[in-house]
This record gives sequence, structure tokens and C-alpha cells, in this order.
Amino acid sequence: MAAREYGQYCGVTRAVELVGERWALLIVRDLLVGPRRYGELAAGLPRIPSNILAARLKELQAAGVIRRIPRLRVVVYELTPYGRELEPVVLALGAWGLQHLDEPRPEQIVTPASMAITLRTAFRPLVAAGLPATTYGARFDDAPLRVRVDASGLDLSRKDGPVDLLLEASPGIHRLVAGDLAPAAALASGAVGILAGPDALLARFAETFRLAA
Repeated sequence: MAAREYGQYCGVTRAVELVGERWALLIVRDLLVGPRRYGELAAGLPRIPSNILAARLKELQAAGVIRRIPRLRVVVYELTPYGRELEPVVLALGAWGLQHLDEPRPEQIVTPASMAITLRTAFRPLVAAGLPATTYGARFDDAPLRVRVDASGLDLSRKDGPVDLLLEASPGIHRLVAGDLAPAAALASGAVGILAGPDALLARFAETFRLAA
């Protein structure tokens, strides 16, 4: 860690030294969704070189941000309590960055973990409390994300199951969540697609998950 010290005695400086290396915060982002095996982390960050992933995991372990734990004869990585304290920081960064997203490029993807954090960022609990309980599903190629919303809050899981509305997720879904597109315009433009369920539920989804006021 010493090779990346900035020579300043400051909390921001120390935070950047611990989690400011390339890919580090994206690893934290994915682990905020839940523990992951090495292969699952690699699959969720398809452009990360394997040596960089291994190095970042070792550095985050050394900093006390993550830990390795045995589970069902495999090793998984999870955030420590200290690492979980980064959640509001990651959500705030996501909200800030979402305001500055350009049009998605063809090579850009959305992963279940990245979408889960986006939905946590944009979730409006006061709005959800006044709406009927609803379960949404989103598919990213073959990877599912299941989103249960009711008066008690938000529950996210990476599994299949019965849903009221199943969405086809693409990078354009961020424009709906950011409030840049109305539900009808999002459907017409192809930013989102409905695989199952009534179109009218997309308006409820957009009302429940919206960054803009």
C-alpha cells in the first residue's frame, strides 16, 4: 500500500489509498449485493484481468474491507462490517454518476449486481409504502434479478421466481430510473422491454425507482 501513498494526512486521502485503485470500488459494489466466489466476481466484471482481480482482493483483505470465508466447500469473499460502511458512499457515488450517464455504447453492459445497486440508489420507500406490494424481475442475458417491493421496504435477490412484471434489462434502463424517460417513451425507444406482465406496471416501477424528484 505504501507505493500508492499520497503523502497527506487526511481521511479522504486514506480512503482513496484503500479503495481508490481501479476496479476496487466495483468489487465493493458487487459484494454489497452479497458474498461472491472468485469466479462470480470475475464474471460480473468481465473486463478485469485475472491478475488485477487477485491483487485487488488481496489489497482489500489487507485493508480489512473484505474477508475470505469457507462456505459449502468453496471459498467466498464478503465485506467485513468495516467494508459495509462503504454502502452509503457507493450509493451516493451511484446517484451522482447516474446524473451524468451519456447514451449507452454498444459494448457497455448492465450486470445484475450493478442494477441492484442502481435500484437501491433510486428506491423511494415513501412512495413504495403507498403502493401495492409488487415483485419485479429483470433478466440480463441468462442472469436474473428479482426485486420485491412492499411497505416494509426493498428485497433484492439474484434468483428466478414468480414476478408481477418481468423486464428485459439493457443499459437504457438507467434512463428510466434517472427520470430521463417516461415509461411509454422507454418502451417505444427500446430502452426497456417487457417479457411478461401488464405494461401498466412499468409506470409503478418507474414511480418506485426514480432518482429525479
